[in-house]
Amino acid sequence: MMYAQSPIGKGDKNINFGTGFSTYGLPVYFGMDWGVHKDITVGFNASYRFNGNGSDPLGIYANGNYHFNTILNIPQQWDFYAGLNLGFVTWLGDGDGDYSPIGLDIAVGGRYYWSDWGINLEFGGGSGFSGGRIGLSKKL
Repeated sequence: MMYAQSPIGKGDKNINFGTGFSTYGLPVYFGMDWGVHKDITVGFNASYRFNGNGSDPLGIYANGNYHFNTILNIPQQWDFYAGLNLGFVTWLGDGDGDYSPIGLDIAVGGRYYWSDWGINLEFGGGSGFSGGRIGLSKKL
């Protein structure tokens, strides 16, 4: 069986989407990453959190991640990374929540690819929200 290059190679793209859990509601998310170096990606994430009280946060974040596959000699179907997210959160509905509109978060995560498709799991926290995500990744 052939596996896609992992992590994302320089010039390659990857999309991520799914759901998760957070300190403020149930998120759904979509994101995209671009390889700028064999071990570094940059990208964006957009998430919407349903919290059921009429004030749902919508976040848009830029991210940068370092992928540990090369330095740790990890098999190519796996992808382990850590990085930073910097973004903006706006509150939809009746309130503005108890959080700053600017978020700086740290994230650690991993993916397992069975082809150009993979499953992703990420945990993070900071000034925006704390929580985790699980979903699918697709190499483009």
